[in-house]
Amino acid sequence: MSATLPAPGARARLPDSPYAWLRLGITLLIMTVGSSGMYVISVVLPAVQADFGVARADASLPYTLLMIGFGIGGVLMGRLADRHGVAWPLFAGAFSIGLGFIAASFAQSIAAFGLLQAVFIGLGSGAVFAPLVADTSLWFVRRRGIAVAVCASGNYLAGAVWPPIVQHFVDSAGWRPTYVGLGLFCALTMAGLALCLRERPPALDEPAPAVSQPGMAAPIDATLRPFGFSLGMAQGLLCVAGIACCVAMAMPQVHIVAYCVDLGFGAARGAQMLSLMLACGIVSRLVSGWICDRIGGLRTLLLGSVLQGLALMLFLPFDGLVPLFVVSALFGLFQGGIVPAYAIIVREFFPPRQASGRVGLVISFTLLGMALGGWLSGKVFDLTGSYHAAFLNGIAWNALNLCIAGTLLWRARRLGTLAPIR
Repeated sequence: MSATLPAPGARARLPDSPYAWLRLGITLLIMTVGSSGMYVISVVLPAVQADFGVARADASLPYTLLMIGFGIGGVLMGRLADRHGVAWPLFAGAFSIGLGFIAASFAQSIAAFGLLQAVFIGLGSGAVFAPLVADTSLWFVRRRGIAVAVCASGNYLAGAVWPPIVQHFVDSAGWRPTYVGLGLFCALTMAGLALCLRERPPALDEPAPAVSQPGMAAPIDATLRPFGFSLGMAQGLLCVAGIACCVAMAMPQVHIVAYCVDLGFGAARGAQMLSLMLACGIVSRLVSGWICDRIGGLRTLLLGSVLQGLALMLFLPFDGLVPLFVVSALFGLFQGGIVPAYAIIVREFFPPRQASGRVGLVISFTLLGMALGGWLSGKVFDLTGSYHAAFLNGIAWNALNLCIAGTLLWRARRLGTLAPIR
């Protein structure tokens, strides 16, 4: 009898175990702290533009560089996590983010500021999002959708928590001292929490299950073709979809503070609007995770894409303070579940043993989409003098995402590879 039962330590490491949920809570805290750089740059954008005396597109470029570094860091740190566990990338990320914030506070040009954002804050932040989402997906089976959503919500929780805090210190002390304080806090907090995540996921030590879990798609052998495509083609389509949805997503998230300044509402109102948007994104991610466990990742992606496009259209006719708060809240509620859906799609349609690398790659392309969207929106504004044109650009990119998601859903349904609705 004893030979058939796992040891006490093994039971603690089982998927969906109490330890897995405790680990998820720690992961949420690290995600909240480590994702700060993604939103801090949006808040300080007006101050940085004034300090360096540059155009809006030039002031948006550091965000673009940060997100490129974020995406590259996600791939590199994901591979490091596959070999040595997620804790070591987190230690490296803590040091890199801390150094990046402090060094950027001494930058004397927009070029130096942008380079430091990319190399240190961007690459360091890459140790947080994609590796932690992939790691979380390996600790859960029955509740994988909601667990990944909780983990990814840390990214939006950072967006809800950090903008008003940073805006307060920027107003009272300036952006440079604020960056120094952020660097010290992030480095110490992330390194301390990373010590709790040294345990390796059980899925990396055990053979893949021979049968599927109830209500989930059956395991797919590496020789099969997701959506009827080759593995590379299917991966490429998901990466393009990730870029498209996040170019659209970046328009309000990166430029809402500057948009409010241009409308005469002030940076503080813009920071509050961004905070509300991302707080609603937390709710959206949790609800989408619950939905994903019932209808699968592809249907969740398509639903999120439709709703995000609708929210972007609502920015066009409204530019009053109260309507913008309402539309910002709706935007957060509508689009929060899109990025986590990609991780679930990879786990449902690709070989399980390739999941970590493929999740990291797709999520990194969503970050590249955010990078492109942040810069492109600023460039459209400089060319047209209007954020309405930038919103229309975002709507067009969202339509591309919608087409890809719809095509993949149609092909999966035709091939009979969709997970059943529960």
